[in-house]
Order: sequence, then C-alpha cells, then structure tokens
Amino acid sequence: MIRKGITPFRRQLIDRPAASVTVESTVDAENTEMFWELYLAAFGPMRTRAAARNVLHREEFIEEMADPRVDKYVAWDAEGKAVGLTTLTNDLSSVPWISPEYFAAQFPEHTARGAVYYLGFTLVHRDARRGTTFTDMMSHVLSRLVADRAVVGCDICAYNNTALSFDKNLIKMLTSSADVTVEVLDTQTYYSAEFHGSAK
Repeated sequence: MIRKGITPFRRQLIDRPAASVTVESTVDAENTEMFWELYLAAFGPMRTRAAARNVLHREEFIEEMADPRVDKYVAWDAEGKAVGLTTLTNDLSSVPWISPEYFAAQFPEHTARGAVYYLGFTLVHRDARRGTTFTDMMSHVLSRLVADRAVVGCDICAYNNTALSFDKNLIKMLTSSADVTVEVLDTQTYYSAEFHGSAK
C-alpha cells in the first residue's frame, strides 16, 4: 500500500522525446487489440509463475478497456500512435480480486473523500521502451495521487519480487519522487500437501 505526500514527482530524464499522455474513460477497439497483445506478452508468463491468477482473460481485458470506472492513462507518440497504457481507479468495486470493504475499513477518511485508488497495470510498446513513456505516464498518475493526498494500492506476486525486485524498484521510484510511506497491507500464502501413502 502506498500513501502519497505532496512533493511533486520528478521525471527521470532520458534522451528521448516525451510522450503526450491523456486520461481516457474507454479505449477504442483497435488500440484495445494492440494493448491486449502487449498485455499478453508481458503478463502471459505469470500463468506458470504464480499460484494466484495474475492474467486477465481476453474478455475481461476488453471489458476493462470499456469500463469508465477505470481511468486509462494513454501515452501517444509524436505521430499520434498509442504507445503506453496505465490503469488506475478509485472505484474499487471495478477490481474483482480485492475487497473494497477492507480498504474502507483501513482508510475511512480517504474512502469518505474518494481518495483510495488501485493501480492496475502498465504497458509500454516495444518501440517506446527506450524513451520516457513509462515515466511520463507515472508522472501524471503520481501528480493526481499527490494532489488528492491519496492512498493507492497495488499487488505484486512473489515471483516478481524475488526474481525481478519489483517491490524494491517500486519503493525506490516512489521515495525518490514523492513524500510517501510504503507499507505491506496483507499477504496470502499458498500451500501444497503431497501425499505419499498411508501414515506409518
């Protein structure tokens, strides 16, 4: 769980043109298909790396792209091509794998003023990965969260933390960009029991 302060986000400087970012309530069919291919390439491997389901089905992805409760931060290149996508919502009922009631109990003041958010996923087209697309989108997201003095939740599976240090990278990015406190809210552990026969 990430609590935002009021220090402005400082964009990482990369020697590439900045992307234009807009906030869309829906994404058209052509770009939905393009983003679905990016999503599948990025998240598909998690099907065998995490016990919990981390990958949306195609119909779920399409539904989310059409759901106005979920804001889509879309990055556009100089030619007007969509090259990046980040999802964010303050309507937690739009996130089927979390409990809105839990977040409301943890953060009643933020909930009362609509300042509890959930960060979904971020995608960047391979042609834009050497540029500022990711930081441009995050700049807009963080600016909103800072302005709202918000709480934002996200989830990271154990594989991404252990193998790719997602948690450490996230904390480093946030603490260098804003006055922020990062806390672990909850964990869920999956067990297996392999039987080898009767008890001796």
